Amino acid sequence: MTTQKAVALRISELLIKNNMSQYALSVNSGLTKQAISNIINEKYTSIKLDTIIKISDAFHITFQEFFNSNVFERTKFDIN
Repeated sequence: MTTQKAVALRISELLIKNNMSQYALSVNSGLTKQAISNIINEKYTSIKLDTIIKISDAFHITFQEFFNSNVFERTKFDIN
């Protein structure tokens, strides 16, 4: 799995858990709807740490809680 995929899965997981739409995440994070869509659809080759912090804040969780998910287990990543 790529890091982009893991971030996309985590955001999708949090959207479902919080019964939140991509639009609501956009409004709450200050990011554009297109940016949220691009992240979820893995269109970006990298995602800024600032973006992850804005998304975490929008979900009212800490940065550490964002990464506290089994999607980020090291053994799941394809890193060359």
